[in-house]
Amino acid sequence: MLRILHQIFRTGIVTEPLPEAEAEIRVVGRQLEEAIRRRFRGSLTIRQVDAGSCNACELEIHAINNPIYNCERFGVHFTASPRFADMLLVTGPVAFNMEIALRRTYAATPEPKLVVAVGDCGRDGGVFGCSYASLGGVASVIPVDVVIPGCPPTPTDLLRGILAAVELDKKKRG
Repeated sequence: MLRILHQIFRTGIVTEPLPEAEAEIRVVGRQLEEAIRRRFRGSLTIRQVDAGSCNACELEIHAINNPIYNCERFGVHFTASPRFADMLLVTGPVAFNMEIALRRTYAATPEPKLVVAVGDCGRDGGVFGCSYASLGGVASVIPVDVVIPGCPPTPTDLLRGILAAVELDKKKRG
């Protein structure tokens, strides 16, 4: 344990500074951090659910966790269990075989149960649409609070969508 602490102190912070083009992340991130501090006392926990996507949205969601975007500095954390989540971030059209899993995940999530549908596929099924294997958008299975359009949406769009969901919930509760 002491060896690890010495290594941490010796190495210091290794994250790279944001490129100038991503300065918008800082603005949106600060707004998100403030909204999360007011609504969730500084920590928003998200459970990401892949309901049948092509994984492009997952790559962008992973990007907001990388050292460049580092969403944890704004108070956004991801969890493996819906029982600890404040928000579900659902990607892809809902595959026929994922319908029950998505409903159970939604049922296991405690209030406020914010649901954000990510990407064009999460919005309306995208290029997959409705077919024998796809039920279409996330809203056809569970209630959706916010939709983040794009194929795939950028990390900035993802943070804006999460911010919209947190603010929407604040407005719903007064």
